[in-house]
Amino acid sequence: MREGAIAALNANTNRYSDSVGLRPLRKAVAERLAAESSIGWNTEDIVIAASANEALLDAALAVLDPGDEAIIIRPCWPTFPLQVLLAGATPVFVDARRLRYVPDISSIRAAVTPRTKAIVINSPNNPTGAVYDRTTLQNIGEFAISSQLWIISDERYSRFVFTGARYESIVTTLPDVRSRTIVVNAFSNELAITGWCLGYFAAPAEIVFAARTLQSHITANPNVIAQHAILHHLQVNDGSFERELHQRLANARDIGLHILSDLRDVAMPRPMAHSSFYLDLSRLISALRTEGPIRSTEDIARLLLDEANVGCVSGGAFGDVNGLRLSFGAPPDLLETGLKHIVGTLNSLRTRQVGI
Repeated sequence: MREGAIAALNANTNRYSDSVGLRPLRKAVAERLAAESSIGWNTEDIVIAASANEALLDAALAVLDPGDEAIIIRPCWPTFPLQVLLAGATPVFVDARRLRYVPDISSIRAAVTPRTKAIVINSPNNPTGAVYDRTTLQNIGEFAISSQLWIISDERYSRFVFTGARYESIVTTLPDVRSRTIVVNAFSNELAITGWCLGYFAAPAEIVFAARTLQSHITANPNVIAQHAILHHLQVNDGSFERELHQRLANARDIGLHILSDLRDVAMPRPMAHSSFYLDLSRLISALRTEGPIRSTEDIARLLLDEANVGCVSGGAFGDVNGLRLSFGAPPDLLETGLKHIVGTLNSLRTRQVGI
């Protein structure tokens, strides 16, 4: 990517691209998606965006009108409901089943009203690390087709699936749903270059048309130097960097699970993908005294920061009052130290509350 960026700079590349991205890059993305999914994506199906977040906003603005509703599975990344609100629509939440954090199709059906226009899914999931199984994806797809709903599928963590899990795109499990699906992904995540902010999506022609108009007025076009950098990477890449990155995260996950196995009053997390552990603290919180100083995951997150010198995110940010997200993307020595501090602090909470 550095080579591609430097070559573009040396060639005095400084003009606008098409608002939906360089055609050679869109062609390369389509070819890769087609090779991986056995679905015939082409250049005109692809939009390059300034991050997956812009791609998601394009999708929300393209399919939602004021007064519409969109189904969102919780726990969820907070961007999803906020972008639905930006479109003037209303997010309607469906809670996934703990501890697998996979949605039940009957719960989705029950949440649909005459105003429902879309279902937002995120598999592999951030924050939980859940990977939706083939049956779940097929059920969602069949329901979307029968109910004439759009599916916005955020699949940006598809490169980070670990032992025992199999990632499949919803359009692969049910090709007929392709005409109603916007598949979002991001180079920023899969190549660990979040600061470069380059994402993309594959979608039907009417969504691509809408994105062309939207992006021409929102960002004009994605960063051209970043586009050339990614294009060069796709042209010469042998996959070694991605394999190394995946292995590093897999090793970190194994180290973390071993340390977290010492937790008491907290169920073991089951991260099948992504780069975070998601703890369900409901059992621990229910065991603490209601009049004590620690009564919520927000209190626990604050305590871990103050006393254990570890930063984590309370599940409230994801619409789940019982959750706590811990990243395992840190260097191995810091990861091991931080997780041991977390285990020690969480295991001490019951004893500490008794004496308060």
